[in-house]
Amino acid sequence: MRILIGDDHPLVQAALRSALSTVLPDLDIVACQSLDEALSVLSSQSDEIDLILWDLTMPGIQGFAALFILSAQFPTVPVAIISARQDAATIRRAIAYGASGYIPKSLSLPEMADAITKILAGEIWMPPNVGGRGSIQSADVELAARMATLSAQQLRILAMIVEGKLNKQIAGELDIAEQTVKGHVSTILRKLGVGSRTQAAVLAERLSFGQPGGN
Repeated sequence: MRILIGDDHPLVQAALRSALSTVLPDLDIVACQSLDEALSVLSSQSDEIDLILWDLTMPGIQGFAALFILSAQFPTVPVAIISARQDAATIRRAIAYGASGYIPKSLSLPEMADAITKILAGEIWMPPNVGGRGSIQSADVELAARMATLSAQQLRILAMIVEGKLNKQIAGELDIAEQTVKGHVSTILRKLGVGSRTQAAVLAERLSFGQPGGN
């Protein structure tokens, strides 16, 4: 069994290693501190990764953007969120947007291990008394489905649009031609059914695509 943990806090990574090793002694954990590092690992080892545990706040990408990107590029690998944020709305959104589970960092290590074990067994796990995806507006679920049609690169560009970055800045950070960025932006607008970058950013923000708060 192999799990990829995306969290930029070494103490959290160490705690998860400790918790999981007690119940899954043969577990192999791959720790990543950024989305780029995770994508690099997954590009060569996706067939060997059984689960991704992802923090909502990571360097270079915030909120649910990484969930959409990971799910778009590696649809066969389940992604569970692990976060300090534990309000019901955020948890329900994560599940509605395709997460296989939502694990608050406030859980005890045995509780975390139990939750992860259940997710690995195929369950959709979240804290008790939160409620399901029925609490999410149907329009947001439909919008999430449209977001899922974007490629991983397009999702990255959309996240940068939300941050207010221009095509030239996006091209520089992604090391691609500005014309290529323009082509992606046109495709993003078409797939989302909007006519401007501003409208696309508003839709993305409606899905808490940017920083949702917490860690």
